[in-house]
Amino acid sequence: MAGATAPLLGLQKRSLREQALAALRAAITSGELEPGRHLVETELSDMLQISRGTLREALRQLEQEGLLSAGPRGRLSVRHLDAKEIRDIYSVRAALESLAARTLCELPDRQHAIRSLKAAIEAMAAAEKAGLQERIEADLEFHRTLCRLTGNETLLHSWESLEGSIRMSIMFAGQDKGMKNMSVDRHYEIVAAIETGDASLARKTIREHMDTAAANLVS
Repeated sequence: MAGATAPLLGLQKRSLREQALAALRAAITSGELEPGRHLVETELSDMLQISRGTLREALRQLEQEGLLSAGPRGRLSVRHLDAKEIRDIYSVRAALESLAARTLCELPDRQHAIRSLKAAIEAMAAAEKAGLQERIEADLEFHRTLCRLTGNETLLHSWESLEGSIRMSIMFAGQDKGMKNMSVDRHYEIVAAIETGDASLARKTIREHMDTAAANLVS
């Protein structure tokens, strides 16, 4: 792992597990730790300057997020997604976010939700001049907000369980394809559909958004 960049350098003493999680997550989603790479605990713990126990906690979390997969004897490696898996991920996303959109359409007063979603899009626009990681975070925050505003904790938890896989799908496709899916205009279309209160239109808009995103990533 020679030539490692900043995310995998030594960590501060505060919240070591959280810092390890953030550093490893960034290394995986940036491609520093490439798909299929086997992870060696001694090497990573030395590089991050944390105990093996703390590292294992972080690795377990990353496995739950879908960033790592376990092979023979439980040996962990960076997960590799194929085209079918990406289509499956976005099909499930479409179902979850369609439910979120329908729920918001049924609210007697949707204006608070609409304002929150528009604020999330403004954050996406502000991130356009930043790097890929910042743009990914802003994009994910919009979709997370869509689910959170429903007040349905099960829906939100289900969506968050896909977050690691979503990040991996972007890495699989590469920066150019990933950024195409972060169009501010395409996200305004979702908000506009929800604002009408037409649940059928909102669901249709979400599904088209996800179908296009998946097709773009695997093209």
